[in-house]
Amino acid sequence: MKHIEISQIATLPTKHGTFKIQAFKEHEKEHLAIFTDDLSDAPIVRVHSECLTGDAIGSIKCDCGEQLDFALETIGKEGGLVIYHRQEGRNIGLLNKVNAYALQDKGFDTVAANHQLGFKADERTYEIVEFILNHFGIKKLKLLTNNPKKIESLDKIEIIERLPIQITPNPHNEGYLQVKKDQLGHLL
Repeated sequence: MKHIEISQIATLPTKHGTFKIQAFKEHEKEHLAIFTDDLSDAPIVRVHSECLTGDAIGSIKCDCGEQLDFALETIGKEGGLVIYHRQEGRNIGLLNKVNAYALQDKGFDTVAANHQLGFKADERTYEIVEFILNHFGIKKLKLLTNNPKKIESLDKIEIIERLPIQITPNPHNEGYLQVKKDQLGHLL
């Protein structure tokens, strides 16, 4: 892995509790580790893929913001680490994500929209996640995810348990969640 710039550690009080944060700059992308002081031998870890519309704006077209809130709430209470993985729109970027949304407005599902734009269903990579886990000395963990690709990507880390994230569907994200389950293999 090429040179990674690592920030100092800072304190971040949130509505979910007080965390420590540390940033990791990989090329033009800056990822964030949000963690508690008490990282156990096998902490709870959430690899959360960036979703500006869901995480910051509160979109109910997806389940991303709710998943992030659930993860921060859980880790705030039980200890652990959230890796905020800066790969917007399954790593197609914000501009292309909005273009994919426009195609979804015309009836394409999320996977078909990505294909129409010339992308795979999911363009994300996870090398930086492994780097961050190694930085914190994490060799085994409990992974908070529904995505089997995230489980497979951490093949050098012992995952002792997968913790599901159950979000109640709404009329705006039912189809999206069904596509995640049926086409991307998410464990919903």
